[in-house]
Amino acid sequence: MGRAFEFRKERKFKRWAKMAVQFTRLGKEIVMAVKAGGPSPDTNSRLRTAIQNSKAVNMPKDRVDAAIKRASSKDENNYEETVFEGYAAHGVAVLVETATDNNNRTVANVRSYFSKTGGALGKTGSLDFIFTRKSVFRFEPGDLDLEELEFELIDAGLEDLYVEEDEEGKDVGVIHTSFEDFGKMQKALEEKGIAVTSAKLERVAESTTEINEEQAADVLKLIDKLEEDDDVQAVYHNMA
Repeated sequence: MGRAFEFRKERKFKRWAKMAVQFTRLGKEIVMAVKAGGPSPDTNSRLRTAIQNSKAVNMPKDRVDAAIKRASSKDENNYEETVFEGYAAHGVAVLVETATDNNNRTVANVRSYFSKTGGALGKTGSLDFIFTRKSVFRFEPGDLDLEELEFELIDAGLEDLYVEEDEEGKDVGVIHTSFEDFGKMQKALEEKGIAVTSAKLERVAESTTEINEEQAADVLKLIDKLEEDDDVQAVYHNMA
């Protein structure tokens, strides 16, 4: 069928694999949200956010419902959330968020990924001067007057508002607030009827490390290994 067909097939498989990873991570987030605040999204803001994020990646509703039902069972174990900090090859800072039902396994795996790719784990808090935890909201800008919206959201803790392109080249509005203002901003956006496609607490690098393409390939080996691990929820780095 030709090289074009093989290329399209490869891209499709990669997209499916990425979706499967996203569904697994969101399923864990739903379980943790239900364990922490109950099965009703009306009274559980963390669960409401997790469901919102699952819709953004087209996670089937039956999988969302199954995760909520599973989490409501007393027999379902909760996940332990752990953050790992370290440096990849060439001095690039890497922070890893995990959610696991076997912390010994996760620690061993993460340490192995770092050491096998020329990096090393550091102590908890060692990257506090590089990464700041921010509330990050994404939405479809459409015909919104972003200058006016920026002014209106100042009281909700707005720190930054800009537009970026997603993987398909579509415009996405991005809002940054402090970690503490997550709930306030979420409420403000809901009151304005702005359809948020994702709402997350992310680690934003305050400084970056400049490296060349060959060195970047070394760092990406570590990032790829981490992102393929089922216990890993998110990976952040300060590679420019």
